[in-house]
Amino acid sequence: MPPSAVRRTRLLLPLVLLVAWLAVGGGLGPFAGRLGEVAANDQAAFLPRSAESTRVIEEQKAFRGSETVPAIVVWTARDGGPVAAGSTAEATRALTSLAGREGIVGPPSPALPSEDGEALRAVVALEPDLGEELPTTLDTIRKAAATVPGTTVHLAGPAATQADLSGAFSGIDGLLLGVALIAVLLILLVVYRSVLLPLMIILGAVFALGLACAVVYVLADAGVLRVDGQVQGILSILVIGAATDYALLLAARYREELTAPGADRFAAMNRALRRSFEPIVASAATVALGLLALLVSDLANNRALGPVGAIGIVCAVLSALTFLPAALVLTGRAAYWPARPKALPEGTGTPADTGTTTAEPTTTATTTQPTTTATTAGGPAVWHRIAALVDRAPRKVWAVTLAALLACAAFAPALNSRGVPFDEIFVNDAPSVAAQETLGRHFPGGAGNPAVIIADAGAVTRVVAAAEAVPGVDSAFPVGATGRPAPGEPLVVDGRVRVDATLSAAADSDAARDTIARLRTAVHAVPGADALVGGSTAQQYDTQRTAARDRTLIVPVVLAIILLILVALLRSLVLPLILVATVALNFAATLGVSSLVFEHVLGFTGTDASVPLYGFVFLVALGVDYNIFLMSRVREETARHGVREGVRIGLTATGGVITSAGVVLAATFAALGVIPLAFLVQIAFIVAFGVLLDTLVVRSLLVPALVRDLGPVAWWPGALSRLPADRGRADQSVEAGAPK
Repeated sequence: MPPSAVRRTRLLLPLVLLVAWLAVGGGLGPFAGRLGEVAANDQAAFLPRSAESTRVIEEQKAFRGSETVPAIVVWTARDGGPVAAGSTAEATRALTSLAGREGIVGPPSPALPSEDGEALRAVVALEPDLGEELPTTLDTIRKAAATVPGTTVHLAGPAATQADLSGAFSGIDGLLLGVALIAVLLILLVVYRSVLLPLMIILGAVFALGLACAVVYVLADAGVLRVDGQVQGILSILVIGAATDYALLLAARYREELTAPGADRFAAMNRALRRSFEPIVASAATVALGLLALLVSDLANNRALGPVGAIGIVCAVLSALTFLPAALVLTGRAAYWPARPKALPEGTGTPADTGTTTAEPTTTATTTQPTTTATTAGGPAVWHRIAALVDRAPRKVWAVTLAALLACAAFAPALNSRGVPFDEIFVNDAPSVAAQETLGRHFPGGAGNPAVIIADAGAVTRVVAAAEAVPGVDSAFPVGATGRPAPGEPLVVDGRVRVDATLSAAADSDAARDTIARLRTAVHAVPGADALVGGSTAQQYDTQRTAARDRTLIVPVVLAIILLILVALLRSLVLPLILVATVALNFAATLGVSSLVFEHVLGFTGTDASVPLYGFVFLVALGVDYNIFLMSRVREETARHGVREGVRIGLTATGGVITSAGVVLAATFAALGVIPLAFLVQIAFIVAFGVLLDTLVVRSLLVPALVRDLGPVAWWPGALSRLPADRGRADQSVEAGAPK
C-alpha cells in the first residue's frame, strides 16, 4: 500500500472519533443546561430512608389528606412597638381571602398574637409540588397580608426556605460552567503558553459534561436516579475537573513521546496511550468506585451523588481517551504551538532513557541532550531541584512534612459537623432567614416548626402528658378535625392521632435536638402508644445520626476499594498502604485547617452533617489520582534505573503536569463557592485546599521521600523489590508498562 494510502487509513479512525464527539457535543450539549428540569430541591428528599422522622412523614399524610408545605406569615408593627388593637382580626380576614387560590390548600389558620403583643403569626398550607410557581404563590400571600395597616410582613417556614433554596440554585448550570471553564482556560493558557491545546482540553471537558448530563437527565426523568441542586452543581465541577486532569496527563505524555528520535505523531500517540491508559483508568476507577460507595448511605442526597458522579467520571475518562487523542493526532505538533516539541536526533534515546524529561510546559529539545527552561507554575528547573532535595535528604524531607501535616490534623476534632444553624444556611442575606429570626424573637423558638408525635388514639392523653413533662417542650396539643393543634377532641385516623409539641428552643438549635432525644424517650415509654416523633427538628437529629453512621461505614469501604486498585496497579503491598495512609492524613490535615478557617475567617459555627463525608470521598479518591500518576511513572523508571533514579526521574517528569492538574481541579471546585449556600462553600474550600495540599506537599515531598528512603522495600513483594536500589533491570521494563 502506498505511503499516502497508509497515511489516509491512519487518519480515518481519529476523524471518525472527532466527528462522533462533535455530534455528541452538538446533540447532547444542551442537556448541561436542562438538569434543573428534573432536579428536586425539596427538603424531605434529603431524609434518611429508615429514620423515625421519615416514618412520621408517611403517617402524617393520612391526617392531611394530601402533603402540604407550610408558609408562616409574621406581622410586626412598623414602629417596632406593639401591634395595633384590631390588627389580629384584620390579619385573619386578610388571609381568609386566600382560601381557594391556586397553590393554597384549605383555609389559612387564624392569626395569633405573641405574648409580648409585638407580633402576629398565621400558617398558610401550600401544595408541595408548586415548583417554579412557588415564588408567585408566596408573593400572593405577601400582598394579601400586607393589607393589614401599620404592619410589616415576613414569610418564614419551610415554604419560604424552599423558595430561597430554589433561588440559590437558579441559573446554576450556566453560572458554574462559565466560572469553571474560564478559570481552567486562564490557568492552561498561563501554564502551557499554547493557544490550541487548552481549547482542545476545554472542548473535550465540555463534550464529556454534555454526555454525562444527557445520561443523567434521561435516567432522572425515568425515575431511576434522583438529582438535586447540590448534585447538579457537583456533577458539573467533577466532570470538568476530572476530564481536564486526565487530558493533561495524556497531553504531557504525548508531548514527551513526540521528542523521541524519529517519532511521528501516530507512533507517539500509540506509545502515549499505552503508557497513560493504565494510570488514567485506575485513577478514574478510584473516583468512580469511591462515589458508588455512597450507595450504602441511608441519606437520599448521598445515594443520589454516587451514581451521578460515577457517570460523570466515566464520561470524563471516555473523552480523555478518545476525543483528545483524535484531536492531538490530527493536529500533531501544532497543538503545542508556539512551543512545538521537536524530535531528538537518531541514536539519542528517549527522554526516559536519558533520565531527562520534556513533559513540562514550554520545554524545548534541540540538542542531543534535551534542554529545559524554567517556566511559570513550576518548570523543569524547579522540579529538578525538588527531586534533588528528596534524593539528597529523604528522611529529613518526610519527617518535616509529616510533622507539619500532623500539626494541621490535630485541629480536625474541632470541626463541628452537627449541622449548620438556620441563619447560616445561606451565605448571603435570605428573606426566609430574617423572617425566622423575627418569628423566634416574639414566639417560642419552635413556633411554626413543632415536633410531630403520631400515637395510638387510646394513649393520646398519656402521650400529651408525657410530652408536656419533658424539659424543653413549651406545649403539646392533639390535632383536631380542623387540622390544627388545640385542646379538645383529637382527629382519629386508622386508630392513630397526631400531637404537635412546640419546643422552647429554636428548631435548628442543639438544645432543640437534645429535646427531641428526651421527647422520644418519654413517649416511647408510654405503654400501648406505639409513638413516633418527627418534624423539622427530628429530621435534623436523624440526619446527623445517619451521617455519623454513614461515615463509619463508607470510609472503610472507600479505603478498601482504593487499596485494592493500588495493589493491582503497582503490584505491591507496602506502597499502596503508604499511599492510602498519606491521602488519609492529607484529609485529616485539611479538616484541621478547615475548622480554623470556617470558624475564624468565614464565620461558620458548624458544617452540614454530610460535609466531612463528601470531603473524604472527593479528597481521598482525587488525592490518590495524583499519587497514581506519580507512582506509575516512578514504577516505569524504577524498572529501568532502580529505585533511587526512578523516584528522581518520575518526580521530575510528572511534577509540572500533576501540579498544573491539581491547580486546575482546585480552581474548578472553588467555583462551587459562587453558589450562596454554606454547604457548597464548605465543600469548595475543603476540596480545593485539600487538593492543593496533596499536590504541593504530599505528592511532591512526602510520598517521594518515603519511597526513596525505603528503597526496594516499598515495592515488596513485587519484582521491583528485588532490584538493587540504584539501578534497574531491563527484563522488568515490560512489567512496568514500558517497552524493552
